[in-house]
Amino acid sequence: MGKIFISAGHGSFEGSFRDLSEMTGGTMETAELVATRDLVIAELRSRGITIAIPSDDLNLAEAIAWINTRSDQQDVALSLQLNIVNAPELRGTTAYYITNNTLRKRQAEILTNALTKRVPEITNRGAKADTIASIGSVSFCRQIAVPSILLELVFSNSSQDRLLMQTRRRDYAIGIADGLQAWINETATTIPVYTPANRPTNPKPITYPEVNINLNGQSYAEKGILVSGNVFVPADLVDRLGFELNQIPLNCRLRYQSIVYVQAIALRELNTSVSWDSTTRTLYLKTIFKVFTGQIDQIMGVGNASEVQLLMFLKNNNEAALTNYGDLPHLYREEAEIEGVNHDIAFCQMCIETNFLRFGKGIEPEQNNFASLGAVASSAAKASGASFEDQRTGVRAHVQHLKAYASNAPLFQTVVAPRFHLVARGVAPVLSQLTGRWAIDPLYDRKILALIRRLYESAGIF
Repeated sequence: MGKIFISAGHGSFEGSFRDLSEMTGGTMETAELVATRDLVIAELRSRGITIAIPSDDLNLAEAIAWINTRSDQQDVALSLQLNIVNAPELRGTTAYYITNNTLRKRQAEILTNALTKRVPEITNRGAKADTIASIGSVSFCRQIAVPSILLELVFSNSSQDRLLMQTRRRDYAIGIADGLQAWINETATTIPVYTPANRPTNPKPITYPEVNINLNGQSYAEKGILVSGNVFVPADLVDRLGFELNQIPLNCRLRYQSIVYVQAIALRELNTSVSWDSTTRTLYLKTIFKVFTGQIDQIMGVGNASEVQLLMFLKNNNEAALTNYGDLPHLYREEAEIEGVNHDIAFCQMCIETNFLRFGKGIEPEQNNFASLGAVASSAAKASGASFEDQRTGVRAHVQHLKAYASNAPLFQTVVAPRFHLVARGVAPVLSQLTGRWAIDPLYDRKILALIRRLYESAGIF
């Protein structure tokens, strides 16, 4: 039997949803997570299972590297996390796995089912593909050399969830341990274990199954490989596509049979559409689109999604929002077009800021504040931000504030953005320059871009 690597809280939830530090100092959440992890470890060790734990001082990338240098073929890895959103209806536990990996999905379900069997009061949100994360993937699922899953225990700002974990912590630990034991037992039955007595004198080297590659509708001559549920493509293909290889982190590459391969999902960051057909074992890569991808991060410009496509995207992520905000796609497209702002960027930024119109961050729905716009300090601000008389005015203020950052051009309509005159005009023409200005989240621009890619994929633009 192999060992289990257990990480707790490294990198929060990789910035994929709302960062704990965004609303709290994170200290209490970290203590809750560590206390639960320590009980899980004690329970597993009492069952004779070997555990390995990266130091709490390591960041996410360091923890992944630490695990990869110490893991063997029979090992598995689990990251325990808490999430935080300002949506009181969201509760429960979720396990994230590599998209399109049916084996990992089933193993993720083993974890959530074992936990909710032990603590039936927990809402079982089931297994979810990592591509729904706001940055488009989860590194802990993708970059660990052995099978890995990220288990989100609770929404820490749900008083019910939080109280449940605090009062039933030991049951949480036993439930997680039950799931992990079932997972690693299954792994042990599928991978042979060798002892000094039966170890082959000339063991065969590890081999990875080949996969087909379809590039822009054409079969690619060279094959990719499948490693722990991740598809890797030859590095030469990346060069042929005209991408700079140094844009892809080293921990997303490996050398196999004298060829360097690159993790396919990493190409999404370079505006490549990546999809997988498990039936034919084919990776589909697309770099030729109906739009010029080099400009999707340009704030000033023309958006590509239609109002219907924006509406369907909103429906797929929060159908309840259509009741009160069905006109918002039209308002964003119209107001952005007047000022020359890319409406796709404005709309996706709104989705990030409001959690698809569930709101939070101290902003109430009746404020019609769709981008967490602050009020001028000397004015009377409701809650923690500005308020607008109707939805159109709120959208207009958002678009104007984007234009203030991205352009020196004058507005075509009367100023309604309360801090428009305080912005240094034209300092942020691209999304990456909003990070640290609009929000302190270091992944802010990546989250918006990942959402734009999801919008384009759902609309058939990518």
